Amino acid sequence: MANVGFIGLGVMGGQMVDRLLQRGHTVTGYNRTRSKAQWLIDKGMHWADSPGAVCAAADFVISMVTNSEALQQVAEGPDGVLAAISAGKVWIDMSTVSPAVSRNLAAAVRKKGADMVDAPVSGSVITLQQGKLSVMVGGRADTFARVKPLLLDLGPKVTHVGDNGLALVMKISINLSLAVQMLAFSEGVLLAEKSGIRREVAVDVMKNSVIGSPMVQYRGPFVLDMPEEAWFNVNMMQKDMLLALELGRQLDVPLPTTAVTNEMLTAARGMGLAEKDFAILFEALARMAGLRTGQGGE
Repeated sequence: MANVGFIGLGVMGGQMVDRLLQRGHTVTGYNRTRSKAQWLIDKGMHWADSPGAVCAAADFVISMVTNSEALQQVAEGPDGVLAAISAGKVWIDMSTVSPAVSRNLAAAVRKKGADMVDAPVSGSVITLQQGKLSVMVGGRADTFARVKPLLLDLGPKVTHVGDNGLALVMKISINLSLAVQMLAFSEGVLLAEKSGIRREVAVDVMKNSVIGSPMVQYRGPFVLDMPEEAWFNVNMMQKDMLLALELGRQLDVPLPTTAVTNEMLTAARGMGLAEKDFAILFEALARMAGLRTGQGGE
């Protein structure tokens, strides 16, 4: 069993720690708001007062934070990971951030005799709880071999995609499709509904049709009953869409459906829906179609 540190105990991070504890690992965790971690402390997680303290206590440090800025804040300063990391330790960052930011941090970690991989995940709270999470890893092959057994305790599919930063590219490529699929699904449901088909029927038929991807299977029902706590909110998804658009610009890859979906996310933010799960794209489109769904908290 491994001695693991975990920084960032949000919806996904907290569930990952719970899974690691169930598998017998020792986990030391940190979150900006301690109260959100109390349920994990009650289950046996050790608490640390800073990212650096987490790093000092663990052999493998896992982080899952909101964006590039948050990752840099975790890394830098006297209480950051870079100040505490030492030879032989491995930092596994599971955040979805800029590949360039991640590569720069990996270079700084290696100067301390340690190593870092980017290891974003594909999946949701449901897929994590079901043991179906997929993990992509970017970094050195020998470091991947060290972290793979630990990551297999989070999900059954752990893939080395190449050098540092490339797992993030893969994750960004996946996430842009999630939002695009949600918008297309919403268009279909609304077209059916305004033609006289009950929304519940349209959702059920589409879930069980040729377009019933895993994303549609678990997020499609959100157009009927939005969860109180977002699995992945509009702001987080738009962050990833902007990362995709910037990468597309750098690589001369046109991303037309990504661009349109990004504008719809902006519309949702303008409607005051920024903290809702990104499936709230349906609500934004429904309002534009002249329908009121009640999913926006009205």
